[in-house]
Amino acid sequence: MKAVVFHQHGGLGVLKHEELPLPESGSEEALVKVEACGLNHLDLWARQGLPGIKIPMPHVGGSEIVGTLVSGGGSLKKGQRVLVAPGINCGSCPACLSGRDSLCREFKIIGLQTNGGYAEYAAAPKRNLIPIGDLLKPEEWAAVPLVFLSAWHMLITRGSLKPGETVLVQGGGSGVGSAAIQIAKLAGAVVFTTVGSEKKARKAKTLGADWVINHTTSDFVEEVLQRTKQRGVDLVFEHVGPATWNGSVRCLAKGGRLVTCGATTGPKVELDLRFFFTKELSISGCYMGSRTELDQVLSLVVQGRLKPVVDTVFTLKEASRAQEMMESRNFFGKLVIKLS
Repeated sequence: MKAVVFHQHGGLGVLKHEELPLPESGSEEALVKVEACGLNHLDLWARQGLPGIKIPMPHVGGSEIVGTLVSGGGSLKKGQRVLVAPGINCGSCPACLSGRDSLCREFKIIGLQTNGGYAEYAAAPKRNLIPIGDLLKPEEWAAVPLVFLSAWHMLITRGSLKPGETVLVQGGGSGVGSAAIQIAKLAGAVVFTTVGSEKKARKAKTLGADWVINHTTSDFVEEVLQRTKQRGVDLVFEHVGPATWNGSVRCLAKGGRLVTCGATTGPKVELDLRFFFTKELSISGCYMGSRTELDQVLSLVVQGRLKPVVDTVFTLKEASRAQEMMESRNFFGKLVIKLS
């Protein structure tokens, strides 16, 4: 099969378009013919290398897989279009039984600790297969699972966002940011978001953002405090890291919460503890989410209440160019690889 693979960590140059054998699927796994695969910053981090995470080599990235079932799907029929849930867990430990899948000691993300969807075929646990229909195009389905699941877990599960509250979504033009705007609005919140251009600002408004701040021309902290009459927001959706962290904390109202799932501008931030105990602030780390949450998200997608946002579709051979665009942040929503 054709695949985009890297044999060592590094820059874009390590990505190679090669011929690989079909993935071996065990008794509890299915083989899927990949139709589309969404890109994420996780793909970049896997290529560059992540401390403490063992990435199998040679490695095929890609966590958001949509395709048709080839074999091993149990009750599902061959040829059925499926979406692959990106999280793998044991299903039997206390964390899994309590619905906190990502706290499972055996938790893995497809495309990170296992090979993923930058290939014509992918293997995945059969219990990760979710049957889907033709309501959306394959590239639209592939723009859903990881980003909408992460945003839901951050805002609803960990952030406990309530109707009438105010939320600041950092990086509203990203895949997870564009999902977060929609989920926050669906929850009945007043939504602030930051973007990097006027074009992105217009698109963010169409998704439901109430206040859009172009961070290249305005100070988002000043804008948020002015619009909230110096109160600040109840919840900050943070996934950027050091470039926005201090400002995010300053935007929080007393008793405010910050949820974070990423570090696209670096892994280390500074904390002034005085802000946290005097304003009684809370921070929650978020790592994707559970299968139950994914099912909730997909139900809302089917109902048309949440919509995938696809910016650009690439071929498999264009995977390197797709990751280059991901690094540039010059897009709105999701980048997707589509296989013929």
